[in-house]
Amino acid sequence: MDVVHKEIERRLAKSRKGQLIFLSDFRDIGSQAAIKMALSRLSAEGKIKRIAHGIYLIPKSDPVLGEVYPSMEEIAEAVAKKEQVKIKPAGAYALHKLGLTTQVPMRLVYITDGTPRQIKIGKTTIKFKATTRKKLALEGEISSLIVQALEELGTKNIEPGTKQRIKELLLKEDQKKLMSDIKLAPVQISDYLYSLLKEQ
Repeated sequence: MDVVHKEIERRLAKSRKGQLIFLSDFRDIGSQAAIKMALSRLSAEGKIKRIAHGIYLIPKSDPVLGEVYPSMEEIAEAVAKKEQVKIKPAGAYALHKLGLTTQVPMRLVYITDGTPRQIKIGKTTIKFKATTRKKLALEGEISSLIVQALEELGTKNIEPGTKQRIKELLLKEDQKKLMSDIKLAPVQISDYLYSLLKEQ
């Protein structure tokens, strides 16, 4: 067993079960080719599981559920933390998180200040889409999602039920953050949100 393999095993022994690990975690101990080979061997031995290119999982089992895997959201957040970038849900995924659609998207889209990329995990894809600082400056947990959801939906011909749901969500947001986010939103969305607030 080579030095790289031994060192990766030593580090894995100190890690918790269910933890995500990245090929880049081991750059300090050898060449990329040697690290890839060691991780491939460890995966074949069942000590780790490869879930996407350069991303592995230390297996975790539950007596009832069997093997436990992280959610797509947890994986996206782990990637963002590893790469030290900001991410925010966008598109159909933002709609889903707000409960504006019951359909679970097969592609989770996030806007980011990092490098645009796609991560394929089984049948699901996590997409990081480059955006402006202004969009990432949105502060409210709810209002930032609403702005992204309305970019997907548009502000015309929104169904009454969806409109009512958005109104309810606006009231749950911290009002200071909400007003700040409305000012940062694209003009059409900003005008639409102001009109909803006036209807309250």
